[in-house]
Amino acid sequence: MRTTSWTIGALAAGLLFAAAPQPVAAQQTLILGGSDSIGSIIDRTNALFTRTVNERARGRLNVNFIQGEQLGNDVQVIEQMMRGGVHIYGDVLDWYANWVKDLAVLSWGFTFRDFDHQAKFLESELFKPYAEEMRARHNVRILAAGPSQPRVLFAKRAVNSPTDLAGLKMRVPDIRAYLLLWQTLGTQPARVAWAEVFLGLRTGVIDAAEGPTLSAMAARFHQGATNVMRTDHVISAGQISMHEGTFARLSPEVQAILVQAAKEALAWQRTTSEAELEEAYAKMKAEGATIVVVDKGPFARAALEGVAAMERDNVWSAGLFQRIQDIR
Repeated sequence: MRTTSWTIGALAAGLLFAAAPQPVAAQQTLILGGSDSIGSIIDRTNALFTRTVNERARGRLNVNFIQGEQLGNDVQVIEQMMRGGVHIYGDVLDWYANWVKDLAVLSWGFTFRDFDHQAKFLESELFKPYAEEMRARHNVRILAAGPSQPRVLFAKRAVNSPTDLAGLKMRVPDIRAYLLLWQTLGTQPARVAWAEVFLGLRTGVIDAAEGPTLSAMAARFHQGATNVMRTDHVISAGQISMHEGTFARLSPEVQAILVQAAKEALAWQRTTSEAELEEAYAKMKAEGATIVVVDKGPFARAALEGVAAMERDNVWSAGLFQRIQDIR
């Protein structure tokens, strides 16, 4: 599902970047668009990538990182990258399910056992055709991808089991699998822009939201909904991608710099996320949140019951969920 609403800033960005891609000359500035909260782990990853490339390119290339949602939301930035107006985008792989059907499985609950399991999938032959489809059909080259952070549940009331989710007005991303997952679990999903979730929680437009722990904390979800359930229902896969046409026009040396910087930035994101998680929960607790450690088993079983329906409805290819489970 792709959003059709545009903010004034996004419209301006669209007008600015709608032109056909221009050849990449020496010392040209490339635009990196990010839509995550300033100060979040994804925002800091993009900043690290930017610094690394600019230091190593030594004047042959300059990356300009536009933070927050100045260029629009994630789908809008991705669409600009596909046209070549935005050259680089860093966030999570989940968004690409809007263009590559099978990537919807990334957004389903409890698809991955842990970070290592997801890393093996992203390095496997199973994942390669999806990356190639993004490159060949949609002009997006995935420079690097890797495990980022677990997604957890924020709600105005404590949720200890799937039955507690019934009727909860819950914000989910504009990604079909997320919508279907939380419908399967009994909530009433609502579409609210990421930057507006805190206000939506405070004003009662929504009762709950879910999101990557560190990014959601940076967006103050825990101050709008003070019950934080450690469901870890999805492990976000971070990525840094680039407009294929722009990448192809760069020298092999600069291409190598970009790929290596992306790999290093994603590796940093994983280790930093793992190191900062407990500190983040302690900080949220100190700011008034109640941290709830749930039994994940009932949630995982409820999500698993929906897999057959998802594959029957062609949300992703039949058998894909099990093939991912078989990765060891």
